[in-house]
Amino acid sequence: MFTTVSNIWKVADLRSRILFTLFILFIYRIGSFIPVPGVNKDVFKNEDMAGSDLFGLLNTFSGGALFQFSILAIGITPYITASIIVQLLSMDVIPKFAEWAKEGENGKKKLAQITRYGTVILGLVQGFATAIGFNRSFGLEMIPGATFVDYLLIAIILTAGTAFLMWLGEQITERGIGNGISVLIFAAIVAGLPAQIRTLYSHLFVDAQDALFLNIAKAVLIVLAVIAIIVGVIFIQQGIRKIPVQYAKRVVGRKMYGGQSTHIPMKVNGAGVIPVIFAVSLILFPITIANFWSTQPWAKWIIDNMNYDKPLGMVLYVLLIIGFTFFYTFVQINPVQMADQMKKNGGYIPGIRPGKPTSSYLTRVLSRITLTGAVFLAVISVLPVAFGTLAGLPRSVQLGGTSLLIVIGVALDTMKQIESQLIKRHYKGFINK
Repeated sequence: MFTTVSNIWKVADLRSRILFTLFILFIYRIGSFIPVPGVNKDVFKNEDMAGSDLFGLLNTFSGGALFQFSILAIGITPYITASIIVQLLSMDVIPKFAEWAKEGENGKKKLAQITRYGTVILGLVQGFATAIGFNRSFGLEMIPGATFVDYLLIAIILTAGTAFLMWLGEQITERGIGNGISVLIFAAIVAGLPAQIRTLYSHLFVDAQDALFLNIAKAVLIVLAVIAIIVGVIFIQQGIRKIPVQYAKRVVGRKMYGGQSTHIPMKVNGAGVIPVIFAVSLILFPITIANFWSTQPWAKWIIDNMNYDKPLGMVLYVLLIIGFTFFYTFVQINPVQMADQMKKNGGYIPGIRPGKPTSSYLTRVLSRITLTGAVFLAVISVLPVAFGTLAGLPRSVQLGGTSLLIVIGVALDTMKQIESQLIKRHYKGFINK
């Protein structure tokens, strides 16, 4: 392990990428503490807000910026929501988008530009909803004597913060290590863990109402559950199904090509943590919009029932995770294109005829293993609610499956990128094969 770490710093390009990523994260953390001007911060000391699952989750994903009401308070969620919408519209809903999606790198750049525009629009909407919702929901005026101009100014500042985060994420992707947006979410969650651990410790041992041995048992069970989640996530993330492929021999001139055996590695969870991030963003979006009209009965119903700790919200959350897992997996892996490519190159799966039978077989296998991964993601993601209920944890502690899943998934993906960089230069990586 120590040899691997030392090898990382021997590679100049890899060293510069890691240092650049750390520098961007340093800037991100500074931005989390720059407050929006003219805001009454006493609102964020309100116990109802601190105990809210919705605001607690949003605060976790923003790295504490929400309760600081900094310029980065709404985080990167508008960008994620815009990405979801653009990807959905690219599935032959808007022909132009579908055409760009098939154009390769140039098409991706056009779709990325549309995503940026969508991020700004959604950022303005969410900025307005955040300002209005906080100003009306907890009996305290966040903006004394607020007018439309005040709300507009706050929305513009928060949108600028989101646009800045989007730019930082793109810089990490291009010049750093890992997927930039995922790395920013990873950093936000990790930054909030010490405070949540302190809260948990205080609840179990400082302000405890139960007997000491019972609280010790709770702490041990929580630690064991966290370890079990980590092991389970790594097991599923690393799990693959190898489909054997045989290539027929063919003679071109005086040379013989093909004839070798290989395999197609299909991951049990090919979508990684993206479905969870998508689902969280989408489940929070209607609640954000409802905050515009928080005094209306229909808006109150959405706020009270769509939260992920309520039965309806939890069911929708699970269905969104499963749906996005299938969607994102089949966007990345197209069985029909894969079967056509194999046929053109003289490849076939033993016992399966080339062409449509091969694509049907690949679709069937991919669907089965994706279902396993999707159900696992959904189960892990709803564990925080179960933890909170069974262990009697304070609602402000957002320590559970969703956060761990994102942290572990991003860490594994980043580690694999470092691994590939080391292997290219003949260094031993983290994983010995």
